[in-house]
Amino acid sequence: MLSYTEENYIKAIYKLSQEGDGAVNTNAIAEVMQTKAASVSDMLRRLNDKEIINYVKYRGVTLTEAGRKTALQLVRKHRLWEVFLVDKLKFNWDEVHEVAEELEHITSELMIRRLDEFLGYPKYDPHGDPIPTEDGLMTMKQQVLLSELEPGQAGIVMGVKDSQPLFLQHLDKIGIYLGAKIKVTDKVEYDNSLEINLDNKKQLSLSAEVSKNIFVSA
Repeated sequence: MLSYTEENYIKAIYKLSQEGDGAVNTNAIAEVMQTKAASVSDMLRRLNDKEIINYVKYRGVTLTEAGRKTALQLVRKHRLWEVFLVDKLKFNWDEVHEVAEELEHITSELMIRRLDEFLGYPKYDPHGDPIPTEDGLMTMKQQVLLSELEPGQAGIVMGVKDSQPLFLQHLDKIGIYLGAKIKVTDKVEYDNSLEINLDNKKQLSLSAEVSKNIFVSA
């Protein structure tokens, strides 16, 4: 059995490993977990003893196969609960992360299997992220960042890179949602901001910061 804290570390290591190549360093884990490097080192030794990670001091951390399976199951539970909260309990997409953080630690495999069935085996969560199957497989989308499109190109909003509540609330305010149709009408050379047409109805100006955090169909 793993503690909640141990599971949170495993998920953090998995996320960091997806963002870069090679081993994950202790300082990056400390930043994500909002704790001191010394505390991280203690936890890494514990997870290494449990054969969840491969840890060599000063050389970084990688997940073992068992660690990767654990991480994918945590991600699976988190994203399924997010779907449940949005689709069935009518939470907004900016409200679900913290609640799902609590629910992802439920250990009953039968409950998660039944939850998946109840929801109709969804492939993506409310933010457009893929949901791992029970076997750890994910259906990836063909997508690019909105910031990579040039004037005249168009796409459908497939997901977000930044799922923090403030960003999602901003998207709600300006009317951008999963499935929205976006066509780039102009790119401002000075600051890389975009002029877009939304759903063939509305003209918007998006900052470079916003456009680099929205995924659209490739």
